[in-house]
Amino acid sequence: MQRTVINPRTVFNSLQYGFSQAVVVPSGRRVVLSGQVGVDAEENTVGTDVSTQITVALNNIEAILAEIGADLSHVVILRIYIVDAAKNDQQRITEALLKRFPVNPPATSWVIIRGLSEPEWLVEVEAEAVLPDEN
Repeated sequence: MQRTVINPRTVFNSLQYGFSQAVVVPSGRRVVLSGQVGVDAEENTVGTDVSTQITVALNNIEAILAEIGADLSHVVILRIYIVDAAKNDQQRITEALLKRFPVNPPATSWVIIRGLSEPEWLVEVEAEAVLPDEN
């Protein structure tokens, strides 16, 4: 799949945080994933810290994409919702993004929110991916 990341020198260096300023995809099939949190397949919350929960959320995104023959390289945007109580742990999110997207990372928005639907959840990640057109 042709995918071009845009990171102009005239805006801040977002690559150090694990995301690109923009992603251009000229064609393909758009896949929108539901928000993923730090829960396992049995709906148990995994971990009580941002690092563990962001890792599990990204694992879930990866598993969903694998089900349709895609992977994290197809992700063009992430929306990360961080609960107010965890806003000082954003470095852990950066570390997770840099690990999962070391080259040409997706565009990303980070939003601090009051809370998620379960009080133990600290972070939720939405993803959009673009897969090559089927021929």
